[in-house]
Amino acid sequence: MIKHLPGPHPTRSRAVIHDGFVHAVSFVTDKKPDMYLQTKSALAHIDATLKEAGTGKSRILKAIVYIADMKRKPEMNRAWDEWADRASPPMRACLAVELEGDTLVEIVVDAVV
Repeated sequence: MIKHLPGPHPTRSRAVIHDGFVHAVSFVTDKKPDMYLQTKSALAHIDATLKEAGTGKSRILKAIVYIADMKRKPEMNRAWDEWADRASPPMRACLAVELEGDTLVEIVVDAVV
């Protein structure tokens, strides 16, 4: 069975749960022009989604962070390092991409339920 947690649009899920795994994506609701604050917002969204799916950040296997400007990666890293579970850090990659509008960061995670 596949379970979908609805996203902000009817054609997109913010998480899909299947076979003991959660595949989730963040979205930033507060689009301040600050990479650190947007990253904190995205990570809070990931926390809430994982909690609803019955898991948490200590169970994340993989994270892919998409940022709009690689020069601002230290700001994202600061928020990430404050948030990450140091006892069980996930594998993480960070890619610079073009994001829509004022979005500076988007995060995709795979976790175990």
